[in-house]
Amino acid sequence: MNEKPEKFIDENGLRLDGRKIDQIRDIKIEIGILNRADGSCYLEFGNNKIMAAVYGPREVHPRHQQKATKAIVRYKYNMASFSVEDRKRPGPDRRSIEVSKVSREAFEKEIFTELYPKSAIDIFIEILQADAGTRTAAINAASLALADAGIPMRGLISSCAVGKVDDTLILDLNKDEDNYGQADMPIAMSTDGKITLLQMDGHLTQEEFKKGLEMAQQGCREIYELQRKALIDHYNNTQKEIIQDAPVESVKDISTESATEEDPIEDPVISDDVPDNGNTVNDDEIKEDIPDEKEEVILDEDEDNPAIVSDETEDDTLE
Repeated sequence: MNEKPEKFIDENGLRLDGRKIDQIRDIKIEIGILNRADGSCYLEFGNNKIMAAVYGPREVHPRHQQKATKAIVRYKYNMASFSVEDRKRPGPDRRSIEVSKVSREAFEKEIFTELYPKSAIDIFIEILQADAGTRTAAINAASLALADAGIPMRGLISSCAVGKVDDTLILDLNKDEDNYGQADMPIAMSTDGKITLLQMDGHLTQEEFKKGLEMAQQGCREIYELQRKALIDHYNNTQKEIIQDAPVESVKDISTESATEEDPIEDPVISDDVPDNGNTVNDDEIKEDIPDEKEEVILDEDEDNPAIVSDETEDDTLE
């Protein structure tokens, strides 16, 4: 385990990892990476690596947990045994149960659960690598996974933490700052500014609490913009793939509808070599059947009624 640093902030106002006091860690987002989940997201928040998967709305098991008027939201937070330096014991513990509870409550009021009575929406979080702030990073990933699953929500949920080291408020604590800092306050916020989660560990004065809350809210707004951009990029890429594939698929659909294995469609072949099957008609026979185009037109006294007469009628008229 690392020893406590002598100073967390140097004379230039920079932290141990080179960030400013109000700067969040780098975030990497990939959406829709699990084909078998209804919605999924992989998120890197600094050195945190988190996988989120959403299933549902789907049938509730066991049945006695059903609610007649709305869906139930189930949130499972789990840290892999290899996610920390000292191997973690597999399975749920008190911390994971507590994080699962508060995170579920952060989403329950933002999901339109009344649209899916007697059903369940399951959110699974797997921490692959931990470096402080896993609950806030997991909430950000779960929010994107819910959006990818098409679950109707009032808005995305963004989460960030503010803490205190060297008597100074800082945004988005890393591992050393979280382990040896004076305070840690994670929050989750909806797009309209409503706080859906707020916890605090440590001591803050009333003024520090107000200022820290403002810093955390600003951090949530920055994260929301990254979430929004990731969703737009994901669906733009998906739409491009659909458009590129559409012409080929449309041609295949047309050909399969008009042709079957019993009656295949073949391109017409035009050839001068026509086989003689006994029914071939010569050009001379065709010409004999064509009537003489030179027909005389005799006008009666009434010029408005012309009459076409054949050779026989012409002889009778001349007589």
